Amino acid sequence: MSKRRINNVAVIGSGIMGSGIACHFANIGVEVLLLDIVPRELTDKEKAKGLTLEDKQVRNRLVNEALQSAIKSKPAPLYHEDFANRITTGNLEDDISKVSKADWIIEVVVERLDIKKQVFENLEKHRTPGTLITSNTSGIPIQFMSEGRSEDFQKHFCGTHFFNPPRYLKLFEIIPGPKTDAEILDFLDNYGEKFLGKTTVVAKDTPAFIGNRIGIYGIQAMFHLVKDMGLTVEEVDKLTGPVIGRPKSATFRTVDVVGLDTLVHVANGIYENVPEDEEHDMFKLPGFIQTMMDNKWLGSKSGQGFYKKTKDKDGKTEILGLDLDTLEYRPGKKAKFATLEKTKSVENVADRFPILIKGDDKAGEFYRRNFGAMFAYVSHRIPEITDELYKIDDAMKAGFGWQHGPFEIWDAVGVKKGLELIEETGKKPADWVQEMLDANVESFYSVVNGQTYFYDIPSKSHKKVPGQDAFIILDNIRETSEVFSNSGVSVQDLGDGILNVEFRSKMNSIGGDVLAGINKAIDIAEDRFDGLVIGNQGQNFSVGANIGMIFMMAVEQEYDELNAAVKYFQDTVMRLRYSSIPTVMAPHGMTLGGGCELTLHADRVVAAAESYIGLVEFGVGVIPGGGGSKEMALRASDSFKKDDVELNRLRQHFLTVAMAKVSTSAHEAYDLDILKPGKDIVVVNTARQIATAKAVARQMADMGYTQPPKREDVKVLGKQALGMFYVGTDSMEASNYISEHDQKIADKLAYVMAGGDLSEPTEVSEQYLLDLEREAFLSLTGERKTLERLQHMIQKGKPLRN
Repeated sequence: MSKRRINNVAVIGSGIMGSGIACHFANIGVEVLLLDIVPRELTDKEKAKGLTLEDKQVRNRLVNEALQSAIKSKPAPLYHEDFANRITTGNLEDDISKVSKADWIIEVVVERLDIKKQVFENLEKHRTPGTLITSNTSGIPIQFMSEGRSEDFQKHFCGTHFFNPPRYLKLFEIIPGPKTDAEILDFLDNYGEKFLGKTTVVAKDTPAFIGNRIGIYGIQAMFHLVKDMGLTVEEVDKLTGPVIGRPKSATFRTVDVVGLDTLVHVANGIYENVPEDEEHDMFKLPGFIQTMMDNKWLGSKSGQGFYKKTKDKDGKTEILGLDLDTLEYRPGKKAKFATLEKTKSVENVADRFPILIKGDDKAGEFYRRNFGAMFAYVSHRIPEITDELYKIDDAMKAGFGWQHGPFEIWDAVGVKKGLELIEETGKKPADWVQEMLDANVESFYSVVNGQTYFYDIPSKSHKKVPGQDAFIILDNIRETSEVFSNSGVSVQDLGDGILNVEFRSKMNSIGGDVLAGINKAIDIAEDRFDGLVIGNQGQNFSVGANIGMIFMMAVEQEYDELNAAVKYFQDTVMRLRYSSIPTVMAPHGMTLGGGCELTLHADRVVAAAESYIGLVEFGVGVIPGGGGSKEMALRASDSFKKDDVELNRLRQHFLTVAMAKVSTSAHEAYDLDILKPGKDIVVVNTARQIATAKAVARQMADMGYTQPPKREDVKVLGKQALGMFYVGTDSMEASNYISEHDQKIADKLAYVMAGGDLSEPTEVSEQYLLDLEREAFLSLTGERKTLERLQHMIQKGKPLRN
């Protein structure tokens, strides 16, 4: 069989999901045709312009407005605004014949079987045989959709359920129809993971598939439990947020964002279609939810839901919470539980679960009842919705942002303890769980030689989770491959002569131990390895330098120690650049301040598409002091071209730092000259990132890597540039665009990036610029307003403008 490639995709339906899917395909370089229906009547604006229903701009109005609305929405569906050029729009009457050129047709129209069947009938008239055709339904049985279609259509047809928003949520469910070819399922499984950056899960054709079946059960069970235990919305969100590895929006805030009507629609669908489900009544709406639906309190889209944003008499924004008993809004309440306090020092979320279920307060009772009910429910869904338990965990992690799936949580508390919790809730587990224990298997998962194994029910033994060969999972290899560790890092042998430095500090912040770890790793790599990767699989690559340490030194006026600490950081980034082995950085998520400075100094960067990179030191009252200011001056110098206006190039790089610009994707980091085209690469699937970075380091070593010579040729513009910057900051301060302290910081940065007040353009060394940078950094830490900014960031977690 010839190799199938996806170069062109046709998306039918331009609603929120359709436009989002179109944008994500554009993100990965695919040409997209986005089609929707023709309007049936003119708007007043169109009538005023004298347009008719035959005009193209009228006929394409619905699709164009929907796409533009999606592109402008936040968070952005595109990695880069230019990627919108990969999407062509049209309508289902004039342009349907163009689907003949598509390699994949994705239907995303309204959730009504009759309309979907009609769309498929029209598409089949123009579809080229062999073309993939899928439906993004979230609940309509796949088996009904392809009835009456040709054999070729049915063979190439299945469900492909993206979660909203498609760029950010990783779950991609594939649901076979009765006649779907196995080769098509394998192709989509691989394509979703490799190209779309998804966690792909092949599900059975059961109501709500895997993610929504388990996720909606969890929310509905929560609704019933909340009423039973008399908990407030704030208490539930405190209990079901980051403390258990879930998103900050937790439960009720998430429902407000998604829309209560969306949740109710899916819950009603499940209730109607799973009469045999042992928890059938749990999908029935509690009274307070029905009242909220009747009142149209749907969440953010209607201005109020479980929370309501208002302004008090002083015009200050206030968040009200809904009292679930009186159904009236009241001032927000702080939630606090003794059990949660016991987990504050426990960094690893999995280690918190055994503590949480032992709590002797309301929180402990909540977790025992909540986990017990969930454990029982997921045990009974096998083999109904899937044959493999790991698919349930994958779906919940990728679709709902859980750090651990239900079976992983169960393993964390212990399988036997989980059975006790189930019994306490008055429920019963599926028989296979006890049979597993009887077969002397005491956990759902195990790790062997860096690979994850899951309990396979038919064979009553552990089997390897498929598809891991392209991944390196640091949690799985740390114990057996660690060559060095301290409190800040773990250094592991990735195999094939490549080392990896994994940050293990709080929020992956960069302090003395992390820097010592990087230096030690370079020593080890130069001695007996061929290359070095710096990458981790935490939530973020690094939030930057340890500002608490900087603040304490500055307050105590320990300037010699602070000078030494900043120089150590500078020396470390320079070692990264000038070591005798290739260094590869693997940033993802927030890569801020010091994390960005490390990234700027590696030989190559393998960035996750979802990387938010920037030099943000201005927010805490300083300039980048770990080589970032120097590096932006150097990169400006490298961008100077003959007969170019060099000041303009320098100004762009200056503004990147002075405005604390952060890319909203790795692709935007190219615009900021943080990533280099042709040198640094972007990967869509973060699970592949470490393996890809290792391959890049190996390739560089194999090509005969040589240590680069130190730069002595950085062109700086001196007084010519300084004058321009000073005039600019003066006028900005005079017009109240920046504060007096902002101006002071900007002027210090200008002095560094101009190379000081040299009388004419001059070539200088990197070390010359590093010394200027360090001097400016230290002088700013002696300013009271900088100390105020540092303190505010430490205490409040957000910048202070003073």
